[in-house]
Amino acid sequence: MGNIFGHLFRISTFGESHGGAVGVVIDGCPPQLEISLEEIQVELDRRRPGQSKITTPRKESDTCEILSGVFQGKTLGTPITILVKNQDTRPQDYDQMATTYRPSHADATYDAKYGIRNWQGGGRSSARETIGRVAAGAIAKKILKQVAGVEIIAYVKKIKDLESEIDPNTVTLEQVESNIVRCPDAQAAERMIELIEKIRDDGNSIGGIVECVARNVPKGLGEPVFDKLEADLAKAVMSLPASKGFEIGSGFAGTLLSGIEHNDEFYTDEKGEIRTVTNRSGGVQGGISNGENIIIRTAFKPTATIRKEQRTVTSGGEETILAAKGRHDPCVLPRAVPMVEAMVALVLCDHLLRHQGQCKLLGM
Repeated sequence: MGNIFGHLFRISTFGESHGGAVGVVIDGCPPQLEISLEEIQVELDRRRPGQSKITTPRKESDTCEILSGVFQGKTLGTPITILVKNQDTRPQDYDQMATTYRPSHADATYDAKYGIRNWQGGGRSSARETIGRVAAGAIAKKILKQVAGVEIIAYVKKIKDLESEIDPNTVTLEQVESNIVRCPDAQAAERMIELIEKIRDDGNSIGGIVECVARNVPKGLGEPVFDKLEADLAKAVMSLPASKGFEIGSGFAGTLLSGIEHNDEFYTDEKGEIRTVTNRSGGVQGGISNGENIIIRTAFKPTATIRKEQRTVTSGGEETILAAKGRHDPCVLPRAVPMVEAMVALVLCDHLLRHQGQCKLLGM
């Protein structure tokens, strides 16, 4: 239960952090889409551990294999299975966590729900599960780009109290990938890296905000009432490990404005298209995309597993002290960037297929 996401473009991820492998099964991908291992690997390389001095030192190549659904470089329209084998596993690092709960981690809640858990690296609750999401997101991105010209770019906007000044309407992938923290603001990025290194050396962790923009999104995506586009986007990114908040458009800051200040007035552009003068709605109105850029933000908490001593209890209820071992990101934000992009792509791809299905059925 809870391992399947999407309606027409559906994914099911599998695997645990220190098990044999992780991956994804994708159902509903249209046939004859040209896709290569290299295209998927590019996205996985952005997510993989050990890529810089401010990420977990776990060394994984995250090399993907396509086991089904693709033949001679094209999708068959049948389920696509993508597998990534775990290589640099150290389950012994988690021996103490077999009976001791990490504060703010999923250890205690998994035990409460299932009565059993894979305590090696957190098992299913580990961010390693997101490999399947990112692999599927690479295919979703390809569909969106080919069918509608959609471009999705996420980046680190804020780490703790260090905030960057980025225009989501003009930011480029090259700017995002120009530094290891994935913040397009070079000066802010330098300060962020210094802060993460300081926190890491202290055995602690830190959180922040990832912003994401989707450009050239067609009008009409979204299914009122319960499948509003922003509702599905919120569910998608809030299902990511360590996520704690979601905003779209003006977000919580919009509550400080009056209606006349917040409303996006309409006009007709030179092509005869109905547009909005401002975009405080974040590209979605009434749960349906309006053709403007979709802009969302996701808040991520500090990594739960840290080396500092903390009060906790064992599975038997005995009080104890834990200074966790293992290899963990002092800040999840740099590696969360491709994860957010993937989840946004999965939602938009699913809604694009649903919308096109309705239009064809009605002869639109």
